[in-house]
Amino acid sequence: MIHINKPAPDFTNAIAYCRGREFCKIGLKDYRGKWLMFFFYPRDFTFICPTELKGFARQKADFQKLNAEVLACSTDSEWSHKNWFERDLSEVDYPVLADTTQKIARDYDVLDEEDGSAERGTFIIDPDGVLRYALISAGSVGRSVKETLRVLQALQTGERCPVEWEPGGQTLGKA
Repeated sequence: MIHINKPAPDFTNAIAYCRGREFCKIGLKDYRGKWLMFFFYPRDFTFICPTELKGFARQKADFQKLNAEVLACSTDSEWSHKNWFERDLSEVDYPVLADTTQKIARDYDVLDEEDGSAERGTFIIDPDGVLRYALISAGSVGRSVKETLRVLQALQTGERCPVEWEPGGQTLGKA
C-alpha cells in the first residue's frame, strides 16, 4: 500500500520503451537526486491516453527546469509501446515502462485486477525517493498536466500552499 511521505514503492530493472535506445531497463534509483513525475495510464492505442502522453511531452522542458523527470507506465508490453509510439506519438521522448507482470501497478495501488490494466495514477516522488503526491482517477477522465506541474512547484517551496496557490503566490509558512 502506498503512503504519502514514505518511500515510494521500489522497482528495478523494469523494461521500458526508450525512444532512441529502443528498450532499456529502469529502476526507481535511476531518478535519485531528481523529482519524478510518475504516471500510469490504462492501455496503449486508446482515446484519452495519447492526449495525456502528449501533454506530458509538451511540458517536459518545464518539469526539467524544476529538476524533474517524466516516466510513464502501463501494463502493455514494450513491443506494444514501441509500435504505438513510433506510429502515433513521435513527440513523446520520455521512457514508458512495460509492466507486463503488473507488479509495479499493484505496488502503486492502481491495478485493475479485473482486466489487468492500470488506473490513471499520478505520483510525485521527491529526490530522496519519498512519495509526496498521489492522485488516482477514473479512466474516463484525463488528468491535468498543468495541475501536476503546479503541485510540483508547490511541493518545492517547502511551505504550506493554500487553495489555488500559484507560483509566486503567498504561502502560509513552513510545512
